Amino acid sequence: MKPVFLNRPLPIKSRLVGMSVILLATLGTLAACAPVMLVNAITPSSTFKRTAAVAYTPGPNPRQQLDVYQPSDPVFAAKARPVVVFFYGGAWQEGSRSDYLFVAEALTQRGYVVVVPDYRVYPEVKYPEFLHDGAAAVAWVATNIDRFGGDRSRIFLMGHSAGAHIAAMLALDNTFLDTQKVPRTSVKGLIGLAGPYDFLPLTEPNVIALFASEPNLALTQPIHYANASTGVKVAPPVLLLHGDDDKRVYPKNSINLHRSLRAAGAKVELDMLPGVSHTQIIAKFTRVLRGDGKVVDRVDRFIRDNAG
Repeated sequence: MKPVFLNRPLPIKSRLVGMSVILLATLGTLAACAPVMLVNAITPSSTFKRTAAVAYTPGPNPRQQLDVYQPSDPVFAAKARPVVVFFYGGAWQEGSRSDYLFVAEALTQRGYVVVVPDYRVYPEVKYPEFLHDGAAAVAWVATNIDRFGGDRSRIFLMGHSAGAHIAAMLALDNTFLDTQKVPRTSVKGLIGLAGPYDFLPLTEPNVIALFASEPNLALTQPIHYANASTGVKVAPPVLLLHGDDDKRVYPKNSINLHRSLRAAGAKVELDMLPGVSHTQIIAKFTRVLRGDGKVVDRVDRFIRDNAG
Protein backbone atom coordinates (compact mmCIF):
# COMPACT_ATOMS: atom_id res chain seq x y z
CA MET A 1 0.00 0.00 0.00
CA LYS A 2 1.29 3.41 -0.91
CA PRO A 3 1.78 5.53 2.23
CA VAL A 4 0.74 9.15 2.43
CA PHE A 5 3.08 10.34 5.12
CA LEU A 6 4.44 7.24 6.75
CA ASN A 7 5.06 3.61 6.04
CA ARG A 8 3.25 0.92 8.01
CA PRO A 9 3.62 1.86 11.70
CA LEU A 10 6.25 -0.07 13.61
CA PRO A 11 6.71 -0.54 17.35
CA ILE A 12 8.94 2.04 18.97
CA LYS A 13 11.74 -0.48 19.51
CA SER A 14 11.66 -1.39 15.83
CA ARG A 15 11.54 2.25 14.78
CA LEU A 16 14.80 2.82 16.64
CA VAL A 17 16.64 -0.09 15.03
CA GLY A 18 18.42 2.35 12.70
CA MET A 19 19.67 4.22 15.71
CA SER A 20 20.86 1.05 17.41
CA VAL A 21 22.82 0.01 14.33
CA ILE A 22 24.86 3.18 14.57
CA LEU A 23 25.26 2.81 18.31
CA LEU A 24 26.18 -0.84 18.12
CA ALA A 25 28.97 -0.05 15.68
CA THR A 26 30.54 1.86 18.53
CA LEU A 27 29.28 -0.28 21.40
CA GLY A 28 29.48 -3.74 19.91
CA THR A 29 29.72 -5.51 23.24
CA LEU A 30 26.15 -4.44 24.06
CA ALA A 31 24.66 -6.00 20.95
CA ALA A 32 22.30 -8.20 22.94
CA CYS A 33 20.39 -5.22 24.40
CA ALA A 34 17.12 -4.01 22.96
CA PRO A 35 17.63 -0.70 21.08
CA VAL A 36 15.79 1.59 23.48
CA MET A 37 17.26 -0.16 26.50
CA LEU A 38 20.67 0.28 24.95
CA VAL A 39 20.20 3.96 24.27
CA ASN A 40 18.96 4.69 27.77
CA ALA A 41 21.56 2.41 29.34
CA ILE A 42 24.34 4.64 28.03
CA THR A 43 22.50 7.83 29.02
CA PRO A 44 23.90 9.20 32.30
CA SER A 45 21.43 10.17 35.01
CA SER A 46 23.74 12.67 36.69
CA THR A 47 22.44 15.61 34.64
CA PHE A 48 18.83 15.41 35.84
CA LYS A 49 16.44 14.66 38.67
CA ARG A 50 13.42 12.68 37.49
CA THR A 51 9.95 12.76 39.00
CA ALA A 52 8.01 9.93 37.36
CA ALA A 53 4.38 8.95 36.83
CA VAL A 54 2.72 12.25 37.70
CA ALA A 55 -0.98 12.20 36.82
CA TYR A 56 -2.01 15.21 34.75
CA THR A 57 -5.74 14.37 34.86
CA PRO A 58 -7.87 13.22 37.81
CA GLY A 59 -8.47 9.77 36.34
CA PRO A 60 -6.39 6.61 36.96
CA ASN A 61 -5.39 5.95 33.33
CA PRO A 62 -1.62 5.27 33.26
CA ARG A 63 -1.42 6.83 29.80
CA GLN A 64 -2.44 10.16 31.30
CA GLN A 65 0.76 10.52 33.29
CA LEU A 66 3.99 12.40 32.70
CA ASP A 67 7.60 12.46 33.83
CA VAL A 68 9.41 15.65 34.84
CA TYR A 69 13.16 16.06 34.41
CA GLN A 70 14.96 18.86 36.25
CA PRO A 71 18.56 19.88 35.53
CA SER A 72 20.78 18.78 38.39
CA ASP A 73 23.59 21.23 37.70
CA PRO A 74 23.37 23.83 40.50
CA VAL A 75 24.25 26.60 38.02
CA PHE A 76 20.70 26.24 36.66
CA ALA A 77 19.02 26.51 40.07
CA ALA A 78 19.38 30.28 40.43
CA LYS A 79 16.19 31.06 38.51
CA ALA A 80 13.22 29.32 36.95
CA ARG A 81 14.12 27.56 33.72
CA PRO A 82 12.35 27.39 30.34
CA VAL A 83 10.26 24.24 29.97
CA VAL A 84 10.17 21.82 27.04
CA VAL A 85 7.10 19.59 26.76
CA PHE A 86 8.13 16.73 24.47
CA PHE A 87 5.55 14.56 22.67
CA TYR A 88 6.96 11.34 21.23
CA GLY A 89 5.85 9.68 18.00
CA GLY A 90 4.35 6.28 17.23
CA ALA A 91 1.69 6.95 14.58
CA TRP A 92 -0.76 7.90 17.38
CA GLN A 93 -0.88 4.16 18.15
CA GLU A 94 2.00 3.38 20.49
CA GLY A 95 4.97 4.68 22.45
CA SER A 96 6.03 5.20 26.04
CA ARG A 97 7.41 8.23 27.83
CA SER A 98 10.10 6.06 29.47
CA ASP A 99 11.64 5.35 26.06
CA TYR A 100 12.64 9.00 25.66
CA LEU A 101 14.84 9.47 28.70
CA PHE A 102 17.72 10.17 26.28
CA VAL A 103 15.85 13.14 24.79
CA ALA A 104 15.12 14.57 28.22
CA GLU A 105 18.73 14.13 29.30
CA ALA A 106 20.03 16.01 26.25
CA LEU A 107 17.82 18.99 27.08
CA THR A 108 18.31 19.02 30.85
CA GLN A 109 22.03 19.17 30.18
CA ARG A 110 21.33 22.47 28.41
CA GLY A 111 19.48 23.77 31.45
CA TYR A 112 15.85 23.15 30.55
CA VAL A 113 13.13 21.51 32.60
CA VAL A 114 11.69 18.73 30.44
CA VAL A 115 8.24 17.14 30.62
CA VAL A 116 7.50 13.94 28.70
CA PRO A 117 3.80 12.97 28.79
CA ASP A 118 2.16 9.77 27.73
CA TYR A 119 -1.18 10.16 25.95
CA ARG A 120 -3.95 7.78 25.01
CA VAL A 121 -3.55 6.15 21.61
CA TYR A 122 -5.57 4.21 19.05
CA PRO A 123 -7.49 1.92 19.39
CA GLU A 124 -8.26 3.05 22.95
CA VAL A 125 -9.16 6.47 21.57
CA LYS A 126 -9.52 8.23 18.24
CA TYR A 127 -8.85 11.79 17.12
CA PRO A 128 -9.02 14.27 18.80
CA GLU A 129 -8.69 12.60 22.22
CA PHE A 130 -4.89 12.45 22.12
CA LEU A 131 -4.92 16.20 21.50
CA HIS A 132 -7.10 16.72 24.57
CA ASP A 133 -4.56 14.66 26.54
CA GLY A 134 -1.72 16.76 25.19
CA ALA A 135 -3.54 19.96 26.14
CA ALA A 136 -4.23 18.61 29.63
CA ALA A 137 -0.53 17.82 30.05
CA VAL A 138 0.39 21.37 29.01
CA ALA A 139 -2.23 22.73 31.41
CA TRP A 140 -0.64 20.73 34.23
CA VAL A 141 2.71 22.28 33.31
CA ALA A 142 1.24 25.78 33.27
CA THR A 143 -0.15 25.23 36.76
CA ASN A 144 2.50 23.11 38.49
CA ILE A 145 5.90 23.37 36.85
CA ASP A 146 7.16 26.07 39.19
CA ARG A 147 7.40 23.36 41.89
CA PHE A 148 10.01 21.67 39.70
CA GLY A 149 12.12 24.72 38.90
CA GLY A 150 10.36 25.51 35.62
CA ASP A 151 9.00 28.81 34.39
CA ARG A 152 5.31 28.46 33.52
CA SER A 153 5.52 31.58 31.35
CA ARG A 154 8.20 30.06 29.09
CA ILE A 155 6.85 26.79 27.69
CA PHE A 156 8.07 25.24 24.43
CA LEU A 157 6.07 22.50 22.72
CA MET A 158 8.22 19.95 20.93
CA GLY A 159 7.50 16.65 19.22
CA HIS A 160 8.82 14.03 16.87
CA SER A 161 6.74 12.41 14.13
CA ALA A 162 3.13 11.98 15.36
CA GLY A 163 4.21 13.83 18.49
CA ALA A 164 5.14 16.80 16.31
CA HIS A 165 1.61 16.71 14.90
CA ILE A 166 0.25 16.92 18.46
CA ALA A 167 2.59 19.77 19.38
CA ALA A 168 1.74 21.66 16.18
CA MET A 169 -2.00 21.28 16.63
CA LEU A 170 -1.78 22.56 20.20
CA ALA A 171 0.37 25.50 19.14
CA LEU A 172 -1.54 26.52 16.00
CA ASP A 173 -5.17 25.66 16.76
CA ASN A 174 -6.42 27.82 19.63
CA THR A 175 -9.16 25.39 20.62
CA PHE A 176 -7.35 22.82 22.74
CA LEU A 177 -5.22 25.02 24.98
CA ASP A 178 -8.01 27.59 25.29
CA THR A 179 -10.32 24.87 26.57
CA GLN A 180 -7.74 24.09 29.25
CA LYS A 181 -7.34 27.81 30.04
CA VAL A 182 -3.63 27.79 29.18
CA PRO A 183 -2.49 31.36 28.47
CA ARG A 184 -1.41 31.50 24.85
CA THR A 185 1.38 33.89 25.78
CA SER A 186 2.99 31.20 27.93
CA VAL A 187 3.77 29.09 24.84
CA LYS A 188 6.96 30.67 23.56
CA GLY A 189 7.69 28.30 20.70
CA LEU A 190 6.92 25.18 18.68
CA ILE A 191 9.68 22.74 17.70
CA GLY A 192 8.69 20.09 15.16
CA LEU A 193 10.95 17.17 14.30
CA ALA A 194 9.94 15.30 11.14
CA GLY A 195 6.26 15.94 11.74
CA PRO A 196 3.18 15.14 9.64
CA TYR A 197 1.47 18.48 9.11
CA ASP A 198 -0.08 18.12 5.66
CA PHE A 199 -0.81 14.46 4.99
CA LEU A 200 -4.13 14.15 3.20
CA PRO A 201 -5.49 11.97 1.71
CA LEU A 202 -5.18 9.17 4.25
CA THR A 203 -4.43 5.70 2.91
CA GLU A 204 -3.02 3.62 5.81
CA PRO A 205 -5.93 1.65 7.37
CA ASN A 206 -5.19 2.35 11.04
CA VAL A 207 -4.63 6.03 10.36
CA ILE A 208 -7.92 6.22 8.45
CA ALA A 209 -9.66 4.55 11.39
CA LEU A 210 -8.18 6.75 14.08
CA PHE A 211 -9.12 9.96 12.25
CA ALA A 212 -12.56 8.65 11.21
CA SER A 213 -14.35 10.52 13.99
CA GLU A 214 -13.65 13.86 12.26
CA PRO A 215 -15.95 14.39 9.23
CA ASN A 216 -13.86 17.28 7.90
CA LEU A 217 -10.34 15.85 7.71
CA ALA A 218 -8.86 19.22 6.79
CA LEU A 219 -9.40 20.20 10.41
CA THR A 220 -6.99 17.45 11.52
CA GLN A 221 -4.10 19.03 9.63
CA PRO A 222 -1.80 21.57 11.29
CA ILE A 223 -1.37 23.30 7.94
CA HIS A 224 -5.07 24.23 8.02
CA TYR A 225 -4.33 26.54 10.97
CA ALA A 226 -1.31 28.06 9.22
CA ASN A 227 -3.18 29.25 6.18
CA ALA A 228 -3.22 32.88 5.11
CA SER A 229 -6.93 32.64 4.24
CA THR A 230 -8.07 31.03 7.50
CA GLY A 231 -5.53 33.10 9.41
CA VAL A 232 -3.02 32.28 12.12
CA LYS A 233 -4.74 33.71 15.17
CA VAL A 234 -1.93 33.27 17.70
CA ALA A 235 1.19 31.51 16.47
CA PRO A 236 4.35 31.29 18.55
CA PRO A 237 7.74 31.20 16.83
CA VAL A 238 8.21 27.89 15.01
CA LEU A 239 11.27 25.76 14.27
CA LEU A 240 10.83 22.88 11.82
CA LEU A 241 13.59 20.29 11.42
CA HIS A 242 13.31 17.51 8.83
CA GLY A 243 15.71 15.09 7.22
CA ASP A 244 15.70 15.11 3.43
CA ASP A 245 16.10 11.31 3.47
CA ASP A 246 12.91 10.78 5.48
CA LYS A 247 10.91 8.00 3.83
CA ARG A 248 8.31 7.73 6.59
CA VAL A 249 7.09 11.30 7.05
CA TYR A 250 7.79 13.01 3.79
CA PRO A 251 9.76 16.28 3.89
CA LYS A 252 6.94 18.05 2.03
CA ASN A 253 5.08 18.17 5.35
CA SER A 254 7.59 20.58 6.85
CA ILE A 255 8.22 22.40 3.58
CA ASN A 256 4.51 23.07 3.07
CA LEU A 257 3.91 24.15 6.66
CA HIS A 258 6.89 26.49 6.52
CA ARG A 259 5.58 28.05 3.31
CA SER A 260 2.07 28.53 4.74
CA LEU A 261 3.27 29.99 8.02
CA ARG A 262 5.50 32.46 6.21
CA ALA A 263 2.63 33.50 3.95
CA ALA A 264 0.45 34.04 7.02
CA GLY A 265 3.09 36.27 8.59
CA ALA A 266 4.26 33.92 11.32
CA LYS A 267 7.84 33.70 12.55
CA VAL A 268 9.08 30.34 11.28
CA GLU A 269 12.41 28.66 10.51
CA LEU A 270 13.01 25.49 8.50
CA ASP A 271 16.18 23.42 8.54
CA MET A 272 16.38 20.53 6.07
CA LEU A 273 19.05 18.07 7.19
CA PRO A 274 20.92 16.40 4.31
CA GLY A 275 21.02 12.61 4.41
CA VAL A 276 19.05 12.37 7.68
CA SER A 277 16.24 9.82 7.95
CA HIS A 278 13.12 9.76 10.10
CA THR A 279 14.84 7.71 12.79
CA GLN A 280 18.16 9.50 12.65
CA ILE A 281 16.70 12.90 13.49
CA ILE A 282 15.59 11.71 16.94
CA ALA A 283 18.79 9.65 17.30
CA LYS A 284 20.66 12.96 17.25
CA PHE A 285 19.63 13.39 20.89
CA THR A 286 21.66 10.37 21.99
CA ARG A 287 25.02 10.90 23.66
CA VAL A 288 26.78 9.21 20.75
CA LEU A 289 25.29 11.38 18.00
CA ARG A 290 24.38 14.76 19.47
CA GLY A 291 27.89 16.13 19.07
CA ASP A 292 27.40 17.07 15.42
CA GLY A 293 25.17 19.92 16.59
CA LYS A 294 22.64 19.57 13.79
CA VAL A 295 19.63 18.99 16.02
CA VAL A 296 20.32 19.51 19.74
CA ASP A 297 22.38 22.67 19.25
CA ARG A 298 19.79 23.98 16.81
CA VAL A 299 16.95 23.34 19.25
CA ASP A 300 18.96 24.90 22.07
CA ARG A 301 19.63 28.05 20.03
CA PHE A 302 15.95 28.39 19.09
CA ILE A 303 14.84 28.14 22.71
CA ARG A 304 17.45 30.65 23.88
CA ASP A 305 16.47 33.07 21.12
CA ASN A 306 12.78 32.94 22.02
CA ALA A 307 12.66 32.31 25.76
CA GLY A 308 12.95 36.00 26.56
